Amino acid sequence: MVPRRNPETVGIILAGGRGERAKPITLESADYIRSKALIPFVGRRLIEWVVEACRDQGIRRFHVVAHGLENRNQIKLLLGHGERHGVDIRYSRSRLDRYNVGSAGATLHNLEQWDLQGQALVLPVDSLFDFDLPALRAAHDRRGAVVTVAAVERTAREIAGKYGVMRTDAAGLVTGFVEKPAAGRLRELFPDTVADERATLPTNAGMYLVDCARLRLLAREPELFRRSHQRLDWGGDLLPWLAGNGHPVAVHAIGGLGDLGNVPDYLDTLRLVLDGGYEQMNRLMERTGQAGPHGWIHDSSLQTKDDLTGTTLAQKIEEGSVLIGPGVRIGREVEIGPGVRLEHADIGDGAEIREGSTLAHSAVGESAVIGAHADVSDSYVGPMAVIHSERGRPTRLEGYTAIGDGAVLRPGSRFRGVTVYPRLRVPTLTGVPAATELTNADDVLRWV
Repeated sequence: MVPRRNPETVGIILAGGRGERAKPITLESADYIRSKALIPFVGRRLIEWVVEACRDQGIRRFHVVAHGLENRNQIKLLLGHGERHGVDIRYSRSRLDRYNVGSAGATLHNLEQWDLQGQALVLPVDSLFDFDLPALRAAHDRRGAVVTVAAVERTAREIAGKYGVMRTDAAGLVTGFVEKPAAGRLRELFPDTVADERATLPTNAGMYLVDCARLRLLAREPELFRRSHQRLDWGGDLLPWLAGNGHPVAVHAIGGLGDLGNVPDYLDTLRLVLDGGYEQMNRLMERTGQAGPHGWIHDSSLQTKDDLTGTTLAQKIEEGSVLIGPGVRIGREVEIGPGVRLEHADIGDGAEIREGSTLAHSAVGESAVIGAHADVSDSYVGPMAVIHSERGRPTRLEGYTAIGDGAVLRPGSRFRGVTVYPRLRVPTLTGVPAATELTNADDVLRWV
């Protein structure tokens, strides 16, 4: 008997969002937003990691749902048709953009446009997933599901007010959805889980394995057809409609989800990745040259001399004048001065970290400069940003501060939870309230 061959699974990447929550990471200037797909993350653009992660699981054909001229062009200039990654990539047609206003509606319209019949893995472009596709497919087939939702198990404390919860039966099929319940609602619905602090509930990770042919047939139902031409999202609309109308929606737990849709989540996910918490990312980073004999430090940076002492990073590490803690990635040709302390930090290619500075739980973009004796923690510094700092007037960034591309800060600033938009020149400022956004020169002048 000839063994049954598993049908091909294609990837559908939802990449049309504008990335409003992730500003200023998604901004190249105050009035020019880059696609979320092009967010820089540990040495590559986010969509490149998504493609590589899926390719690692055997997916070779991808369909990218884009939206608008800039979004489509930015992604296509980066990925082309997949030649560099050894895959085939197609793009949604621009005439469908008017329907791509909801994640599920965009999926349904493009399933039809691409005439997809088998299985497809639908996933957003602003998250990292640690998942096992064969296990996901096995659960999907075993339960005869139209859609299988990739789920992350979380405790009630993690869930309260932040994540939606799925209610399931003994067979692992969804019976209902509870959207971001507060702690009191969780106690009412899941008393046993709340009573046990270690118990978990399944939350929607935003990745779906779908039966394309069956889902296309259901999309022709009058109510669903009408809603898909208005606004139809996966979590809030399509999944509740499917489960409520008796169509099997299954749940399968995956290893992990990292959301990169805003600055705090970006930095928290970065720390987990650099700590080795994502097995698949560990393999991918090794394969793409992010890892070396000294961990996540590129050899070219180990041999780069600083202009103050003329010694290489390797020499300074050996003599103890530079301390590299856990969870540090240093890209190519990075210049690091003496007295620098790094821990859980991602340093982009060509960056300069001047003498005496400390970085923890932070990201520094390509060709950015961190001045002498700066103290940077829980912060994002964009490509080519310059953080001036001096021994007598050190600059301090903390509390999920985000500095946009090419912005310049003068010595002595103290920012906690402040956002600075790209290319702004900011004088020395202290006392700016947390959550303040400095978007233009007028905003800056209010605090001078």
